[in-house]
Amino acid sequence: MKAFRIPSLFRVATVAAALAIGGVAAHAQPGPGHHGGPGMMEAGFGGHMGPMGHMGHMLDVVNATDSQRSQIEAIFKAAQQDLAGQRDAGRKLHEQMAALFAAPNIDAAAIESLRAQISAQHETASKRMSQAMIEAARVLTPEQRAKIAEVMKKHQARMAARHPG
Repeated sequence: MKAFRIPSLFRVATVAAALAIGGVAAHAQPGPGHHGGPGMMEAGFGGHMGPMGHMGHMLDVVNATDSQRSQIEAIFKAAQQDLAGQRDAGRKLHEQMAALFAAPNIDAAAIESLRAQISAQHETASKRMSQAMIEAARVLTPEQRAKIAEVMKKHQARMAARHPG
């Protein structure tokens, strides 16, 4: 059973933020092998690519001002801080779920209860990241958002060509 991790959410949210800022509606899911890791939390929401990660690259592409960069970084740092406590809680829920499935007798009601708790936690995190993406989008100009959408569309096309089906 794969455990939910807040760093994975930030990786997904970074890409989703770029899509949302660009005005492109997308449902972002982590791909195989993209599970995040402890380095993502320490390095900021972008992980190994520096304090702003993928979003920093997008801000470079649109020539974001220093003011825009600092505002957007503050928005995502606040979201990261808001969600930091969920990481341990999520890990505990998944450990409980694993224990329930390893038990001699399967307790369907307990498993369903934990599934609902995990789902609610994901929803809370998703709402918070959506709020951060909206705030970040409002910092950029319509032209900058359109440029990000264009770059992301090209990126998606390249990814689709590399991984058909």
